Amino acid sequence: MKQRVPSLFQRLLKRVILPLALTWLLGTFLAFAVARYSTQQAFDRALLDDAYAVASHVRQTEDGDLTLALTANEMGTLLFDQSERLYFAVYSEEGRFLAGHAGLQMPPLDGLNPHAFTQLDWHNKTLRAVVLLRQVPQPFKVVVAQTTKSQAIFFQRLLVLSLVPQLLLLVGLAWWLRRKIQQDVQPLTDLQNAVALRDVRDLTPMPVSDRTSEMKNLSEAINALLSRIEKGVRSQKEFAGNVAHEMRTPLAGMKALTDYALSQSNPTVWREQLKKIALSQERASHLLNQLLAMALVQEAQQSVVEPVNLDEVVRESIMRHLHRADALGIDLGASGLQEDGGLWALAQRSLLEGIIDNLIDNAFRYCVPPDGSLRRVTVEVTRDVTTGLPSLWVHDNGPGIAPLHRERLRKRWVQGVEGQSLHHGSGLGLAIVSEYARILTARLLFENSEGDQGFKVGLVLQEC
Repeated sequence: MKQRVPSLFQRLLKRVILPLALTWLLGTFLAFAVARYSTQQAFDRALLDDAYAVASHVRQTEDGDLTLALTANEMGTLLFDQSERLYFAVYSEEGRFLAGHAGLQMPPLDGLNPHAFTQLDWHNKTLRAVVLLRQVPQPFKVVVAQTTKSQAIFFQRLLVLSLVPQLLLLVGLAWWLRRKIQQDVQPLTDLQNAVALRDVRDLTPMPVSDRTSEMKNLSEAINALLSRIEKGVRSQKEFAGNVAHEMRTPLAGMKALTDYALSQSNPTVWREQLKKIALSQERASHLLNQLLAMALVQEAQQSVVEPVNLDEVVRESIMRHLHRADALGIDLGASGLQEDGGLWALAQRSLLEGIIDNLIDNAFRYCVPPDGSLRRVTVEVTRDVTTGLPSLWVHDNGPGIAPLHRERLRKRWVQGVEGQSLHHGSGLGLAIVSEYARILTARLLFENSEGDQGFKVGLVLQEC
C-alpha cells in the first residue's frame, strides 16, 4: 500500500499550530500559577492581619497570666468574613490553650520567622491557617484559620478566565494562520495545476507569482527551463527542416545520376556517373556535418572555457587535413608555432577545433588563385597587434571577398559572390564559425590578405 505523503499545507499547519498550541498551554498555566501565587499571597496577608488584630488584644493580668480582652461579640466583629468562617486560638509559649476555639491545633514554627502559613484539617474541614509568635507582654502564639471554599471557587474562576480568552485567541489565530498559509501555498497549487494541464507542445512561459520570493524564483526557474527546452526543440525542428530541405537536392541528383547510369550499357558511362555520385555524396556528407555542427551550438553554450594550447590544437588540425591538402594539391602550412610552451588562451577545445576545421575547409574550397599559381593555405598563431590577446588566422590566396559582402557571411545559407561562382559549399561554414566565436566571446575578423590576393579570417581569444 502506497504511503500517503502529507501536503506542504498540512506540514506547515502542523509545524505552526502544534508548537503554538503547546506554547499557549504552557503560557496559560504559567500565567495561572503566577496569578494564583499572587492571589494566595493577598489572602494570606489578610489572614496575617487578622492574626495581628487578635494578638493586639492579648493582655497580661495582675497575677502574670495572659488573657484575651475581647468579648464574643467583639471577636465576631473583628473576625467577620462574608463568605468564609474564621477560627482562632491563643496559646502560651509552652502550648497551653488560653482562648479561642479549643482543639484548633497549632502549626509549628521554624524558629526563624515570626509567623508561618499551613493547611489544617479540622472537623472535616480544610483550613488555611497562620501561626503568629508575639513577645509582648510575654511570649505567646496566635493561630487564625479560615475555610477555603470561596478561595477554591475564586481559583476555579481565575483558571476559567485565564483559559477561555486565550483559547479563543488561539482559535482565532489558528484560523488566521490557516487562511494565510493557504493563501501563500495557493500559488504553488496553481502552478502545479497549470503544469499538469499544460499541453506537451505548449512551451510558453508560466504566470509568475510575486507573493513570495521563493515562489517567484521557482516560477522564473521553470520559465527559464521552458525557454531552454523551447530553444532545444526549435533547434531540432530547424535541424530537421534544414536536413529535409538541403538534402533533398543532392539525394535527388544522386538518384538521377543512378537512373541514368542504369539506363546505359557502356562501362565508361557507368564510371563517369559513379564519380559524379561519389562527388555528390561527398558534398551531401559535408552539408550534413555542417548541419550537425549548427545543431550542437545549443549544447556547447552550457560548457565552460578552459586554458587551451593554441599551438597544439593547430598542429593536430593541420595533421587531420594534410592528406586532403595533398590530394587537392594545396600547400597547407602553419606559422608562429613554437617548439616549447606555445600560446595559451581561454576556450573550449572542441569549438576551437570546429572553427579551425571549418576555416581550413572553406579555404580549401575557395582557394583558387586567379593567376593560376600554387594554392596555399596557412594557419597562423600570433598575438593581436591592437590588444595583445592570443589569436589565430587562416590565410588563403584565393579570390578574396569584397568588403561589402563580408558581414553577410556570418548568416546561414549566405555565400559570397566568389563562392557562388565556384559552386562550392552551402553557406554554413562561416555561420558556424561565427556562432562558435560568439560562444567563446571571441572577436571574429574578416580581412583580405596583403595585396588583396586572397582572404583571411582571424579569431581573437581571451587571455588565460
